[in-house]
Amino acid sequence: MLRSEELPDCFYYQNKPTLITPNTSTPNHSLYLSNLDDQKFLRFSIKYLYLFEKAVAIDILKYSLSKVLADYYPLAGRLRPCGGAGDDDKLVVDCNGEGAVFAEGFMDISCEEFLQISRKPNSSWRKLLYRVEAHSFIEIPPLVVQVTNLRCGGMILCTAINHCICDGIGTSQFLHAWAHVITKPTLDLRILPFHSRHVLKPRDPPQVTHNHLGYTKTTFKDNNIHVDINQYLQSQPLVPTSFTFTSAHILRLKRRCIPSLKCTTFEALASHTWRSWVRSLDLSTTFKVKLLFSVNVRKKLIPEIPQGYYGNGFVLACTETAVNDLVASNLHHGIKLIQQAKSSLTDGHVRSMIDLLEDKNVKTDICSSLVISQWAKLGLEDLDFGQGKPLHMGPLTSDIYCLFLPVVGNFDAVKVQVSVPECVVEKFEYYMMDGLDEEENGEQNGFI
Repeated sequence: MLRSEELPDCFYYQNKPTLITPNTSTPNHSLYLSNLDDQKFLRFSIKYLYLFEKAVAIDILKYSLSKVLADYYPLAGRLRPCGGAGDDDKLVVDCNGEGAVFAEGFMDISCEEFLQISRKPNSSWRKLLYRVEAHSFIEIPPLVVQVTNLRCGGMILCTAINHCICDGIGTSQFLHAWAHVITKPTLDLRILPFHSRHVLKPRDPPQVTHNHLGYTKTTFKDNNIHVDINQYLQSQPLVPTSFTFTSAHILRLKRRCIPSLKCTTFEALASHTWRSWVRSLDLSTTFKVKLLFSVNVRKKLIPEIPQGYYGNGFVLACTETAVNDLVASNLHHGIKLIQQAKSSLTDGHVRSMIDLLEDKNVKTDICSSLVISQWAKLGLEDLDFGQGKPLHMGPLTSDIYCLFLPVVGNFDAVKVQVSVPECVVEKFEYYMMDGLDEEENGEQNGFI
């Protein structure tokens, strides 16, 4: 990274952060995590970065956090292996009220300067989130917060929220509840968190009644004869890329679908991103590639998951095709596959997936896959702690998983962010935006 893109050092007001505990007594028990929560694939923290033009007083943020943790008390607990042996065991949450980590800092930079030099995430952004020293993932508290005041009077809020405890919908619900306590202190929370994960318990005995393309079973006899794209990507120097697709861009993408097919913004953009990613990697035309993408199943189950459920209520839908079939045709092929993968997620299919995950040798198959996580349309960009909505909202870091992000101030736009190998970044950027900025009368519909 160029030095000009790096953030200055962050100075902490105290040598150590404080622990924010719930302001009232909370249940002290062990919280069961569902098989959707407890996947190895989700053993990391979702790291959000918010830039606000005006800072909120630290005391107000701390008090309101302690108040909202009374309702969201598992975030003040600690992860524990169920058997007490190690990270490979099934995890539970020890709801002991130990507290969330809260760090306060100052950075000699303005909001405007941050926006100018940080158009894409870089490693220096890590200064904006306190690093908890830990030997393993489960030793990191489920909620870590850092508030960094800026020279101009603005602030950056970074949060790391354990993905085993909640998904994007759940984190949005929690963050908005925190803001609600500040902006509407006399009103009860509009949606109370639903804690019990037993609504997603596997059947006894498990009944795997469907095929699950997105998972693979590891065995000691696995010869690993397939190409592992994921391993290749992680061995390369990666460069973060991001692209903002306006409603006009998305309309032009949809017009490239021939024969015409009614589709959503997500379906068109996911097909286009998957296709561009595969094209840039120059894979063998006969190689099979997968697309994994998050789908909210709260309303797909029978009965529906209760309102306020903030655990992981999503699954990864999966589709697969040969490289040649994906890149030789237009967007129609990919869109059709994505639609079929979404429509297959019935109650029976999801219950079968939950039962499949009882087998701890089963894991998410990411070796030949692009993984897309949908952060747009969750209301994350509307967070307001009383001093206005953010100037910027996004992830703290960029990795090989692709994020569809909201665009502050433009509900219809979507920002696509993913890190790709340095050697293919120019090709990927070309394929992603080729022709999309042309004027309407200059387009060649259907040609990519």
